[in-house]
Amino acid sequence: MSEELKYPIGGFRNPSDTSAEKRVEWISDIRALPGKLAAAADGLTEEQIDTPYREGGWTVRQVIHHVADSHVNAMCRFKLALTEEVPTIKTYVEGAWAELGDTKIDPGVSLQIIEGVHARLEALLESLSEDDFARKFNHPEVGEMSVAELLALYSWHSKHHTAHITALRERSGW
Repeated sequence: MSEELKYPIGGFRNPSDTSAEKRVEWISDIRALPGKLAAAADGLTEEQIDTPYREGGWTVRQVIHHVADSHVNAMCRFKLALTEEVPTIKTYVEGAWAELGDTKIDPGVSLQIIEGVHARLEALLESLSEDDFARKFNHPEVGEMSVAELLALYSWHSKHHTAHITALRERSGW
């Protein structure tokens, strides 16, 4: 399997620079995701929505539902880190979630969830202080992360999954 198909914008790398300037850029990515993801899926037929973005990968439908699931979890992770002392967050089996019955419905439902969650996330992130961005949480699979690093991760995640769809469209001539 091509790494380019799996990671069309490259894999996530924890940033060494979490400056205010970088955080403004990442918050902008959070703000832009709902429109960019909706545009990436706009006009696709049911057959196209049910096409995997790569061999063995999720369908466009599953990708969109996954982004909603993941970013709802992100909201919880941000809030836990901001309100508790180095909480340990709960992980989940993304692949199993992508197979559940609610991932068979219209992806427009998840696009609405993403729009709402991102409006809340943007407002939350815009309200944070320097000290807030330094707060930490424990990810059982990764270890300690700061709120700023989590922001960087979800900025990347937003672009990563949008690129799965846009790259599929480009390769398929849609």
